Amino acid sequence: MALDRRQFLTAAASLPLTGLSLPAWAQQTWPSRPVRIVVPYPPGGSSDIIARLISQPLSEVLKQTVVVENKPGANGNVGAGLVVQAAEEGHTVLLCDVGALAISPSVYTKLTFDPAKDLRGVSMLAYSPHVLAVHPDVKANTLGELVALSQKERLNFAVTAIGSAPHLAAVAVEQATKAKWEYVPYKGGSQAVTDTIGGQTQIIMNGLLATLPHIKSGKLRPIAISKRERMTLVPNIPTIAEQGVPNFESGTWQGIMSPNTLPEATAKMLAERLAAIVNQPDIAAKLNEQGAEIVVMDPAKLNAFFESERQRWAKIVASADIRLD
Repeated sequence: MALDRRQFLTAAASLPLTGLSLPAWAQQTWPSRPVRIVVPYPPGGSSDIIARLISQPLSEVLKQTVVVENKPGANGNVGAGLVVQAAEEGHTVLLCDVGALAISPSVYTKLTFDPAKDLRGVSMLAYSPHVLAVHPDVKANTLGELVALSQKERLNFAVTAIGSAPHLAAVAVEQATKAKWEYVPYKGGSQAVTDTIGGQTQIIMNGLLATLPHIKSGKLRPIAISKRERMTLVPNIPTIAEQGVPNFESGTWQGIMSPNTLPEATAKMLAERLAAIVNQPDIAAKLNEQGAEIVVMDPAKLNAFFESERQRWAKIVASADIRLD
C-alpha cells in the first residue's frame, strides 16, 4: 500500500537519526582535510623514517596533504595521547612502535588514556628486529663474552626509555643470561645511538632499521640480532636465540593506529592504501636495505596482535617490577 505524503513524512520522522550522532567528518568522504601522522618519538628513529617515507605517496593516493609531526615524550605516550584527543577532528593518526604502545599500560600507572579502548589498529607496516650492539672499544664479540664482561665491570646500557620495547628486551636477555648492566634511559633511539657511538654508553639495544647504518660504518659493533633466524641482509650477525636464549625474539613493529572513532570502512580503506604503498618496489627496497621487513596486517589482525603483545610483555614487566607514574 502506497503512503501519501503526510504518512511518509510521519514515518520518516520516527526513524532514528543515527547520522547526526557521528562527528561531522564521518559524514563526509574521508579524508576531507589534511591528514596528520603523529610520530611519538624524536626525528631519526624507525617510526620517523617510515612516516617520512610513506607521507608523500600517501598524500598522492588520498589527494590530500599529509603532514608528519614528531611529538616525543613519556616513551611515546605523549604523542599517543594527542592522537586520542584529536578523535573528534578525525584526521590524525599515530605511527608508532605498536609493541611499545602495548607495553605502556603495564608500565605507566597514570596514563591519561587506555590504548586498548581509545585507539584502534589500522595497518601494520614493517618489522625491524632489535640489534644488540656495543661501542667498538668494548672487549666482547659474542653475547657470552659480553655477559662475562658485565659481571666484572660496569657497563652502561642505552635504552630509548625505561619501559620501552628495547628496554624490556634487554631485561629479558639480562634475566636469561645473568648479565649485569646499568640502564641509561633516553627520549628516543637516535640519541641513544649517538651516545653509544660517542662512548658515553657501551651497549645499546635498538631497532635495526635505525642502527644498521652505524654498524656498516664501523661506529658500532653488532653482538646479536633479536630475530629467531639470521637475516639475509646481515647473515654474519648471530641471533640471541642461538647464543643461549632459546626462541628469543623482539623488535620494533611499526604500524598505524587511529582513534577508535575512525569508522571500520575508513580504516580498511586506509589499510589497503598503506599496504600498497609499502609494497611499492622502491619503498620496499629502501626499507629492506636498512633492515626492515614489510609486514602488513589489516585492522582486525593488528588489533589481535596488539592484545597478544600486551599480555606477553605484561608478564615481563611484572617479573622485573617496572612501574612509572
